[in-house]
Amino acid sequence: MNEISTEGLAKIRKPEWLKVKLPIGEEYKKVRNIVSENKLHTICESGNCPNMGECWGAGTATFMILGNICTRSCGFCNVATGKPKPVDLKEPERVAKSMQLMRIKHGVITSVDRDDLKDGGSNLWVETIKKIRELNPNTTLETLIPDFKGEWDNLQRIIDVAPEIVSHNLETVRRLTKQVRIQAKYDRSLEVLQRLKAGGMRVKSGIMLGLGETEEEVLETLQDLKNAGCEIITIGQYLQPTPKHLPVVEFVHPEKFAFYKKKGLEMGIAYIESGPLVRSSYHAERHI
Repeated sequence: MNEISTEGLAKIRKPEWLKVKLPIGEEYKKVRNIVSENKLHTICESGNCPNMGECWGAGTATFMILGNICTRSCGFCNVATGKPKPVDLKEPERVAKSMQLMRIKHGVITSVDRDDLKDGGSNLWVETIKKIRELNPNTTLETLIPDFKGEWDNLQRIIDVAPEIVSHNLETVRRLTKQVRIQAKYDRSLEVLQRLKAGGMRVKSGIMLGLGETEEEVLETLQDLKNAGCEIITIGQYLQPTPKHLPVVEFVHPEKFAFYKKKGLEMGIAYIESGPLVRSSYHAERHI
């Protein structure tokens, strides 16, 4: 099978292990207020993350910079696609101040793809990292970056400011990449990871299961990530954000996630988070 088939998928029901509690609690409300008052974007909300209640309840969040409109149209992602607004030069300071208010010890920053910009948004990435460090000198950082269309000068700017962890998600196996990440390339993403590793970064990536991939393909992908220099990998279940997005082909059992973690560790990957509810920034503070 070369494509994701939609036939007969509407009847698949979400299993018990994918049910999560609704976000509640004072810390959750506090984080939501800070995000709202400072007009910030979080991938927690844009990506409909199932762990938002847990993470926000613990006083952490993954901030999304460069606006909330992406120039790409990935088949799995709930972030809006279209023509982005001009870059907001005040955004780095708002993010940094919010992290200060939240007393974040380990922060995660990601962004939409900005293929409309010559620098891919890399200069704002740099300014955001610098401003966070200025206001939060004891905070460590993970940056979940795009591929910058393979414009390596833009990637080098991230390497030069040296976040503690740099992550770029492969998302899926080679065969399904064209459908899942329409404007991305499997080998280009691997080269991003290789260049980060060569630049001295601690490298991280993530993939989703349940899109029709085979066991052999997942193991091949894990080996590709290991060969590219990945030290940290997250493996989670794909959940369809809306009926317009790619369908779920399979709800993968937790035992299978445990199997892939075991196999990945045997390959020599240093740290793996693997489970149905795992997302890129889940337990990110442990990856330091």
